[in-house]
Amino acid sequence: MIKYIGSKRALLDPIVAAVRGVLPNGGHVCDLFSGSARVGHALKGEGFRVWSNDHNAYAHALAAAYVQADRDRWLGPATAVLTELAATPPAPGWFTKAFCEDARYFTPENGARIDAMRDRIEGMGLEPELKAVALVSLMEAADRVDSTAGLQMAYMKSWAARALKPLELRMPALQPAVAAGPCRASRAEALETAAAFDGDLVYLDPPYNQHSYLGNYHVWESLILWDRPETYGVANKRIDVRTRKSAFNSRPGIGPALQAVIDAIRAPNLIVSFNDEGYLSRDQLVEMLSARGHVQVVEIPRPRYVGARIGIHNPRGEKVGAVGRLRNVEYLFVVTERPVALAA
Repeated sequence: MIKYIGSKRALLDPIVAAVRGVLPNGGHVCDLFSGSARVGHALKGEGFRVWSNDHNAYAHALAAAYVQADRDRWLGPATAVLTELAATPPAPGWFTKAFCEDARYFTPENGARIDAMRDRIEGMGLEPELKAVALVSLMEAADRVDSTAGLQMAYMKSWAARALKPLELRMPALQPAVAAGPCRASRAEALETAAAFDGDLVYLDPPYNQHSYLGNYHVWESLILWDRPETYGVANKRIDVRTRKSAFNSRPGIGPALQAVIDAIRAPNLIVSFNDEGYLSRDQLVEMLSARGHVQVVEIPRPRYVGARIGIHNPRGEKVGAVGRLRNVEYLFVVTERPVALAA
């Protein structure tokens, strides 16, 4: 899966254990801010029926492949599609100009492969799940040969070693269908999905500070939408990064926005992931969530993301700003009608 600042890769075990503690016999779970889709993918693998939602197009593609698409249905067709894509001759286009020449996220050779394969995907008339698998394979292939520290805010001073390798498609790790019913992926605002979901548990992993996921991963948004947007700045961000703002990235906005989502949730159980670098404190979140039931808090110390440890460099290779603290604390707030036994 892609490198992702908000990824819960290292936290999957405690998250799955918390969900299993609340729903020991399985059930229907909604991931309202699905991001990299790691949590939904893991829960589907544990037999839960999952609804993954995110408002960004790249996140929806990830969820459509890793949550909605069933391995037993799509592995064969996807294998044929990836084989055809891998044979597509390179052809530089908009992506190469934007992200290999005007900016330097990828080598022009890999950019030409990305351009050609993405154009081919668009012309194949694929079913939604099959198209998502192809797009995710291409996105992940590009991620393996990028030249960043994990965010698409800036590129490395010198080419990262991985960037010099040829782009190679791989099959995403699709999950088999679950007995509890079909899983799904949606691209909607969290408030809309919260009100529509009528299941057992909602998992919330909202943005928690000023860093916009759209701004951090704008290259993937443009790759998935394939809309060749106007761009700006050294990072060549999509112009709509300036206008597609989220209240969750605002100190005064996050409290009311999160409260509105919590109030809209109809499911009886709730798990919230948050971070001690966020705009809301542990005490504020406990107070907010206590109105829904009993709140248990799991604390998980973690190193900060690699970009925070390396620092950001400008196009001349000069470090911009100073490296702050190297560790933070991840929280899981587990909200139920009565206390449940959680793994230590």
